[in-house]
Amino acid sequence: MSLEQARKAQQPLHQPEKQKQVKVKAHKKRWISTGEKFLYSISTTAVIAASLFFVQFSSATDSLNRDIRSLEKDISQQESHNENLAYQVKELSNPDRILKIAKENGLNIQNAKVKQAGTVSN
Repeated sequence: MSLEQARKAQQPLHQPEKQKQVKVKAHKKRWISTGEKFLYSISTTAVIAASLFFVQFSSATDSLNRDIRSLEKDISQQESHNENLAYQVKELSNPDRILKIAKENGLNIQNAKVKQAGTVSN
């Protein structure tokens, strides 16, 4: 006996009326609506854009800080070099040294006072 014949055997002989079966499409409720998808997309895009901005800003700030440290180092080296040169100027303008060099080159000084060129006297 086939499955179809078994079903017919189980059915009552007199059926009052056959009801028409109407297929109703049930709309499944979506987990996320289209409006929510749109809002989530916009907010995700905003968060990603803000994150990229913060990363770029911090990178630029870090780069500027490195440049500032490098310039400060160069400035301190130049200041120490300038101090060394100023000390050498003071050493080389010593009146005793000038007199010694003058005597070595044959200059005769007769009762003269040696004055430093950079100073003003009355």
